[in-house]
Amino acid sequence: MIRRRRLFPALLAALLILLGLQAAPSTARPERAAAAEQVLTWTANDDITKYTSAPTTAVAGTATIVFENSAATGNTTGMPHTLTFVTSDPEFNSDVELNILANPNDDQGGRHTAQVTLTPGRYFYHCTIPGHGQMQGILVVTEGTGEDTTAPQASAHVTGTQNSQGQYVGSASVAIHATDEEGGSGVDRVEYAVGDAGSWQPYTTPVVIDQVGSHKVRYRASDKAGNVSAEKSVGFTVVAPPTDDTTAPETSATVSGERNPDGTYVDMATVTVTASDTGSGLNTIEYAIGASGAWQPYTMPVMVHQVGTHTVRFRATDKAGNVSEVKSVEFTVVAAPPEDTTPPVTGVSVEGTRNSDGAFVASAKVAVSATDEGGVETVEYSLDGGPYLTYLGPVIVDRAGAHTLAYRATDKAGNTSPARTVSFTVVAGGVPAPPCPEYDERLTVIVGTVDSGVPNRLTSNRCRINEMIEDEKEWTSHALFLKHVKSVLDRLRREGVIDQREHKAITKAARQSGIGKPGQTEGYRTVFDGSTGSFAKWQHVGGGSFGLNPDGSMTSGTSRGGLGMLWFPERKYGDFSLRLQWRDDAPGTGNANSGVFVRFPWVHDHPEEPRPEWAAIKYGHEVQVFDRPDGDMYKTGSVYGFDRVGLAGAGVTEKGTWNDYEIRVVDQHYSVYRNGVLINEFDNTGGQDFVPPRSDDPGTDGRRFASGYIGLQVHGTTDVVSYRDIRIKEL
Repeated sequence: MIRRRRLFPALLAALLILLGLQAAPSTARPERAAAAEQVLTWTANDDITKYTSAPTTAVAGTATIVFENSAATGNTTGMPHTLTFVTSDPEFNSDVELNILANPNDDQGGRHTAQVTLTPGRYFYHCTIPGHGQMQGILVVTEGTGEDTTAPQASAHVTGTQNSQGQYVGSASVAIHATDEEGGSGVDRVEYAVGDAGSWQPYTTPVVIDQVGSHKVRYRASDKAGNVSAEKSVGFTVVAPPTDDTTAPETSATVSGERNPDGTYVDMATVTVTASDTGSGLNTIEYAIGASGAWQPYTMPVMVHQVGTHTVRFRATDKAGNVSEVKSVEFTVVAAPPEDTTPPVTGVSVEGTRNSDGAFVASAKVAVSATDEGGVETVEYSLDGGPYLTYLGPVIVDRAGAHTLAYRATDKAGNTSPARTVSFTVVAGGVPAPPCPEYDERLTVIVGTVDSGVPNRLTSNRCRINEMIEDEKEWTSHALFLKHVKSVLDRLRREGVIDQREHKAITKAARQSGIGKPGQTEGYRTVFDGSTGSFAKWQHVGGGSFGLNPDGSMTSGTSRGGLGMLWFPERKYGDFSLRLQWRDDAPGTGNANSGVFVRFPWVHDHPEEPRPEWAAIKYGHEVQVFDRPDGDMYKTGSVYGFDRVGLAGAGVTEKGTWNDYEIRVVDQHYSVYRNGVLINEFDNTGGQDFVPPRSDDPGTDGRRFASGYIGLQVHGTTDVVSYRDIRIKEL
């Protein structure tokens, strides 16, 4: 890029020299020093929320960019990352086009370099892999002249009531001041530490010390160029106000931790000491380990890990100098038993009548077994890629076609066996396929969202009770739906499939469901209503977490970070209208980052995708939730990785405000509505034929499945978003 404001003065100076009107500059005093060769290094590992390291400043001129995403930088999974400089945002420099894709298994072992020329200003960089939108930052490039190498000046003074010896009575206040020289980069931060071993803390207001004794407060300041002033300190003594207090503080201690039946503590015991004083006030608490251990200041609970029997002594002193009697607690720490890391051993058998081709005629009975020395907790199975269900007994498969049943078991120590599969084929055997309106293998009869508790049995026509009730159908009135349910239940009662008590239970559930009532369900099935029961029907995979709130909403990133997904495993949806409400609950000034996953065909145990949370990203579509004006280029309403929209349209509501969201999918046409306004339409160019994405570029192929599951993304503990009132209607 040619900078004309620099070029013209240079040409003018040269012309004046030729004409003899100006002296040539001395070579002994150059106007500026040449910028040193610079190498700027970014690194990445398994984390998907931030680069492991990244530069923040650079000097204008040539630079070598190094981007490493390898085992050496901590990548243990082979996950790809990119380093991309954004060139489409007018707020940032756009003269460097850089897009490096690196993973530990590529031909350069994950370490790549590039030569670039930087100009003064700001460059915005981020990772372009879908789901990695928080891996981003800003690189500030300066002219390289007038570098600030002078540290700020810092000073402190102590104030308070002093006695004749210069001691501070009751408390002392330490105020710290810092200035940077004129033309410098400016003071960036001021820090202080109490005592020789105290940790550095940000200084915001005067530091008040009210503990009786001699004290030292250290302080320093840093400027925006990174220069740090020499450490200084002030010393002073605090004494208690005159008092007639002669009563020592009261003290107590508790011991906590995981305990064996004999009362010993497993691996660690934690001693918590408390003290109080109603006279001059508490001054210090001390503790000592063992009969001869030295007294130490008590600042936090004491954790004892060493195996053996221990005594922890403790005492407290008030500001008048009264010392409590020494008390103690005694306990024993033992080593934890060897950890059980061995999962259960599983097996399977398939029985039934076979024809000459080995196919099972009419039905197949699949029995799963599991054994474990420590005890089996649960056994689960998944039929034809569906959700994992609790195994309660042999599974009867009577639908004609090829089937695959996956099974696994978990022991009482939490070890889960690798999923294994068995495949087989069922043929009709001269019997037509059952006339079932829909496929529903849930364990109990559930009408809408109301669980009747009645087992979801097979009936005489080989359909399950849930399938015959047809609660997914769009009924024109509640009375018509109840009439249909009664006719089904009366027939099942006559056939002996259900008894009178079960007839009443299912009828009651149908009345409570409200299906067919105008203005209540409108053909939508509620899949999350804020209750514990509806929340339990969703399953979590990958990192992060969702938590249920007392107000009937659920919030992402409540206890741990990382990329993950909460999905609804009860059925797949083809053409549908999905309605929900979401709210930006990100802490501080941050903004929520989440999304709604649709039409992903599987989650568990697929050979092409070992990480379940990636199945939705790579094989479905994510409709974005992201209201931040900068950062990730895919804003709310975008189909992530495929179709970008800005923050115009329905606009951005204030944080803490609920948004209505509707996602309509018909064939391969996607429509996204925010607060009743259409903000995006997207046509999937690949139609209904699925072609897996390239392994080195997940999520960029335009072709997707014609049906699949729905889910919600969790991005991290700072990208918090809440959801409620999730409903879906098949179109």
